[in-house]
Amino acid sequence: MTKLADIGLIGLAVMGENLVLNMESKGFTVAVSNRTVEKVDKFIGGRGFQKNFIGTRSIEELIASLKRPRKVMLLVKAGQAVDDFIELIIPHLEPGDIIIDGGNSYFVDTIRRTKYVESKGFLYVGTGVSGGEIGALMGPSMMPGGSEKAWPFVKDIFQSIAAKVDGGVPCCDWVGSDGAGHFVKMVHNGIEYGDMQIIGEAYQVMKDLLYMSPDEMHEVFKKWNTEELDSYLIEITADILAYKDEDGKPMVDKILDTAGQKGTGKWTGSAALEMGVPLTLIGESVFARFLSAQKELRTQAAKVISGPKPKFEGDKAQLIDDLKMALYGAKIISYAQGYNLLMAAAKDYNWQLNYGDIALMWRGGCIIRSAFLADINKAFDNNPALPNLLLDDFFKQKIEAAQAGWRRVCAAALSNGIPVPALTSALCYLDGFRSEWLPANLLQAQRDYFGAHTYERIDKPRGQFFHTNWTGEGGDTVSTAYNS
Repeated sequence: MTKLADIGLIGLAVMGENLVLNMESKGFTVAVSNRTVEKVDKFIGGRGFQKNFIGTRSIEELIASLKRPRKVMLLVKAGQAVDDFIELIIPHLEPGDIIIDGGNSYFVDTIRRTKYVESKGFLYVGTGVSGGEIGALMGPSMMPGGSEKAWPFVKDIFQSIAAKVDGGVPCCDWVGSDGAGHFVKMVHNGIEYGDMQIIGEAYQVMKDLLYMSPDEMHEVFKKWNTEELDSYLIEITADILAYKDEDGKPMVDKILDTAGQKGTGKWTGSAALEMGVPLTLIGESVFARFLSAQKELRTQAAKVISGPKPKFEGDKAQLIDDLKMALYGAKIISYAQGYNLLMAAAKDYNWQLNYGDIALMWRGGCIIRSAFLADINKAFDNNPALPNLLLDDFFKQKIEAAQAGWRRVCAAALSNGIPVPALTSALCYLDGFRSEWLPANLLQAQRDYFGAHTYERIDKPRGQFFHTNWTGEGGDTVSTAYNS
């Protein structure tokens, strides 16, 4: 009797190829397929040679090679390609079979696809997979959501291949219904944008204000990775700064200063705007990438617009310590904002998210993995209803301790003409969050003046709305579109 595979995967690009090698190494037999069938032959004759893989040359052949209930995983480009493959797969399925999307799909698409696939009698899983090429091979962080009835059938495979922390706890658990898994992955990527931006800003302060060499910066980041900032992104930053090109010069100095992106950070910012969540740090990180892409325009502006020439005359060692505190403080803000977005989405989409478990899923395998996440897990274990990380005792103390150095860094950077949009926006969010009073009373008066949008009064109960005829020429008609 022909041996059947435990799972099938379509898409043998970098992530797909490494993920199936991970699955096979954990004892699973995997059927593989690719739109370009030559890739299947190359894989079976190369990295997959004499291993427990079944190479297939069509969707029909792939599905026929699977154990029931059939589990078909897609690792293809997000967007129309996913919908196209769903349509190709469905005719060959039986009730209870499972389609899995492991790509970076937009969560709204996953909500739609879950509903559609379930209407046909099948199950659907949209799972975030983070960790890049090495993570896929050695153990990624996985964030599955969708049809909950599918979880018992994919749980063993997913948790076997996922990264492990704390003595074997897998960085993978069920997140929630329909698009919950892909939403959590999206927020993960948004936080990743923020972490990378604030690290970049610290790098620019070291480079342009302290005139440090890449080797000197390497030593700083290497040290930081043994302290509060212990994380994957700090670790690889230290490695990058030490790497030399063939001529012995730092590779980082030869890379063009224009950043790319695949859109998940932009999706995170758009979701925050839709839900009314102040996601300022991640938003600034996205805009910073947009600005970096305007290389020719920036080059033109640099020739005609003057500004201060960076000059630092203070204590260099102190500013480096301050930079560490600025990074740590901004990192806390980034996660606080990201978790507030998760909370808003859980309310809007009726998801039962476990915020402590999400921190645990991000502890290993993924790009934002750091020791810091254990503290987030503990904060939500202590209070599952915690409304904001900054109100947890641990994070309140840490953010207060970081403030002095953080403010010195922002002041030094701005006074010397060095852009630090993410570090400053995070600090401004903190100051706004801790302010009992903000100037929105004036703003609301302006709205009422020109648009009769009404306002609430401090001497009246919340929920009562008032309008003033500011010019004496307006009428009594007011707008009903007031959102507090």
